[in-house]
Amino acid sequence: MKKKVNYLKNPVFQQDNATLTCDSAVFYSERNYFEAYKNVHINQLTTNIYSNQLEYDGNKKLAHLTGNVIMDDQQSILTTEILDYNTLSKIGTYTKGGKIVNKEVTLTSKNGYYFSGTSDAYFKYDVVVVTPQTTIKSDTMSYNTKSKWTFFYGPTNIKGKDDNLYTENGQYNTTSEDAFFGKKNLYTQGTRSLKGDSLYYYGKKGIGKAVKNIVFSDTKDKMKMFGDLGYYYKADQRTLVTRNAYLGIGTADSIMVKNRKRPDSLWMGADTLETQMVLQKTLKLIPKISIKADNEIGEDEEDGDALKEKKELPEQAKTEVKAKEGKSKRNASKNAKNKTNDESSVLDKNKILPEILEDSLKIKVDSLSKNISLNNDSSKNSNVLKSKADSIVKNLPKLKADSLQKTIVEKSASAIKTVGKLIPDSLQKSVTKSGVINNVVKAVGNLKLNGIKKDSVKFNPADTIQARVIRAYHGVKIYKTNIQAKTDSLFYTSADSTLRCYINPIIWSEGSQQVGDTIYVQFKNKKLNNLQAFKNAFLVNTPKDSLRFNQIKGRYMTGFFNKGKLKTMYVDGNAESIYYTQDDSTKVYKEMNQTLSSRIKFIFKDDENDISDIVYIKGVEGALNPEVKIAKDNVLKGFSWKPTERPKQKKDAIGSSGKAKPKTKIKPKAPLGKPIIAAKPSSKILLPKISLGKDTTGLQKTLKEALPAIISNKEIKPIIPKIDSLNKLKKEIKKL
Repeated sequence: MKKKVNYLKNPVFQQDNATLTCDSAVFYSERNYFEAYKNVHINQLTTNIYSNQLEYDGNKKLAHLTGNVIMDDQQSILTTEILDYNTLSKIGTYTKGGKIVNKEVTLTSKNGYYFSGTSDAYFKYDVVVVTPQTTIKSDTMSYNTKSKWTFFYGPTNIKGKDDNLYTENGQYNTTSEDAFFGKKNLYTQGTRSLKGDSLYYYGKKGIGKAVKNIVFSDTKDKMKMFGDLGYYYKADQRTLVTRNAYLGIGTADSIMVKNRKRPDSLWMGADTLETQMVLQKTLKLIPKISIKADNEIGEDEEDGDALKEKKELPEQAKTEVKAKEGKSKRNASKNAKNKTNDESSVLDKNKILPEILEDSLKIKVDSLSKNISLNNDSSKNSNVLKSKADSIVKNLPKLKADSLQKTIVEKSASAIKTVGKLIPDSLQKSVTKSGVINNVVKAVGNLKLNGIKKDSVKFNPADTIQARVIRAYHGVKIYKTNIQAKTDSLFYTSADSTLRCYINPIIWSEGSQQVGDTIYVQFKNKKLNNLQAFKNAFLVNTPKDSLRFNQIKGRYMTGFFNKGKLKTMYVDGNAESIYYTQDDSTKVYKEMNQTLSSRIKFIFKDDENDISDIVYIKGVEGALNPEVKIAKDNVLKGFSWKPTERPKQKKDAIGSSGKAKPKTKIKPKAPLGKPIIAAKPSSKILLPKISLGKDTTGLQKTLKEALPAIISNKEIKPIIPKIDSLNKLKKEIKKL
C-alpha cells in the first residue's frame, strides 16, 4: 500500500499554539509527521526557533532541528548545531555543544537542557559562563535566565579579575554577584586564601561571610587565622574572625622535637581576631632598638636606615628611577642642542602661547568661512558651523599654567572678533545663530578645567606600600616556646614586627614574669629581639627549684633577648629591686639585696632563670640583709605573680579549637564504701601520691583515711610502716 506523501512549497504548519514555516517540506499525513528544509522557523508565543532542517513528529510534538539552530525566547538566545525541542513542554535539548547569550552573560557547554517556560537551563560537561566580572568553569550547573541565579553541582572555579573561588556546591547571581558555597570551598586572592564549610558573598556590598572550620592564610606574611565565624570586607581588605578564633604566625626560631629542628610559630587566641592590609604610611611604626655605647638604648642604625628606605622608596622603584635617570643622561646631548630654544620658549610662553592660539583660531575660522560659502543653505550652514566649532574646541592647545588663563581668554576673544570679520555678510546671521563664537569663547574659558593644571606633586611609589595588621580583642593569649603572654587587647603589624599589648598585659619568659600598663614585644628578622614595658613596669624572676622572688620595678623597662632567652634588662625611672644572692659553692641563699636607683641594668644567666649581675648606672641606694632575718613575704609594692594564668602549651592559648578530639571511653568510678580493686593477698596495692613535706606527723592517720576501702577488705591487710626517718618513709612508700 502506498504511503500518503505530500511535497509542499512554502508551507505553513500549525499545531496548538505553534506555527511552522519553511521553504519546502515533505508531509506524511498518516504518520502526522513532516520534514522541513531551508529557512525553517517555529514560532510559539514569545519563542522563535530557526534552523536549516527539521523533522517534526506531530503525535509526540517533538522537533529535531539541525544546522545553524537558533532559539530566541526574548530572555536569551541559544545557538547550536543540533536541537531537540518539545513544543508541549517547551524543553530544548542539545548534546553536541551549545551557547546561550543573555545580555552580558555568555554560557557554553557540551550538553544542555533548556526549559523555555521557566527560563531554566541545565548544563553538563565543559560548562563556561563569562560575565563582565567573572569567568565560571564548572562540570555541572544550572542557570535561570530571568533570576540570573547559577547553581553548581560539581567542581567549579569562579575566576574574577584578581581572585578565584573553588567550590563543589553552591549558587551565584550573575547580576547582583551574591553567592553561597557549601562544599570544599577555597577562595584565593594573590597570596591570600580563605576556607570554610560555608561561604556567603554579597557582591555589591563586597562583604563575605564564612561559617565553621574557617582558615584564612597569607603565605607572604606566613600567617594563618582560624575560627568558626568570619567576615571579609573587600573594600579595605579586612577579615574578622570570632568563635574559637586563633592564629599562627611563622617565625625564624626553631625548637628541637625528637632530635630534629622544627619551626617555632607564635600562636594567639582571642574572642575576636581581625586582620587587614593597610597603607604603610598610615601606620606609626616602632623602630628596632639596640644597646649603644655607655649602656644607652637607641634606634638600631642599620634597621633605621632600612626603615627610612622603605618609607622613601622600595628597591624596585629605585631601580626604575635609576633607569630613567640613566636614560635622561643619554639624551642630555640631544637636548643640549635645543636648550636655547627651549629656555626662550619657556621664558616667553606668556606671550607666545596666546599668539599661537590667536593664529590658530584665525586659520580655523577662515577655513570655516570658506567651507560655508560653498553652501547657501542656512540650515546646513548651521550644522556645518557646529561641527567645525567642535573641531576647533578639540584642537585648542592644552596648556598647563594658571598664570596664562587671563591672557589666553583675552587674546582668544580678540582673535575671534577679528576673524569674525572675515566671514561674509551673507553668513553673519547663520554664524550668530549657530553660536560658533560663543562656543569657542566658552571653550577657551574652560581651558582651566580641561587642560590647565597646577604643578602636581611627584608620585612616590612608597605611598602605595601595604602592610598587614592584626588586631585581637578580649581574652588574648599567646604561646611560643620561649615567650607566653596574656592581655586584653593587642595590635601587630608586619611592617615593624611588634606585638603591642594593652590593658593588663602579662608576659612570661623562662622564669620571668613581666607586667606593665602597655608592653611591646618586638621581633627582628622574625626572631624574638626585645621587650619594652611602659608605666608601672614590674618584673618577677624566680630561679629553678626556688620559692624566692627576685623583683624589679620601674616606670620603663627594656629587655633584650639572645637566642630566644632574656639576656639583659634596663630599668629606668625610680628603679627598685629585691635580689637574693647565693653562695657560689653551696648554692644556698645568704643575703637579700634591696636597692633604689634611677637606672639599673640586670644581666641574666645563659642557662638558668636567675639574675647573674646587677649594674647601677645612675645613683644608687641600697642595703644587704641576711636571708634568715628577712620575712618570706617581703615584696615590693605592686607585686604580682600569676603562674596559673600562663599558657604552658599551644592548646592553652588557642583552646580546644581546630581539630575535633577523638571520643575516649570513660571508665566507671568505683562507688564509695566498696573495694577499689578486687585484689588477691599477693597483689600490689597502688597508693595515692602523698605530699610528704617536712612535717610527717599524722601520716598513719592520712594513709588510713586514703585507704578506707582497702582496710575494710578482710582479705587485704596493708602494713602501715613505722616512721623512723623521712628517707625510710619514702622507701616504704615506694615498696607499697
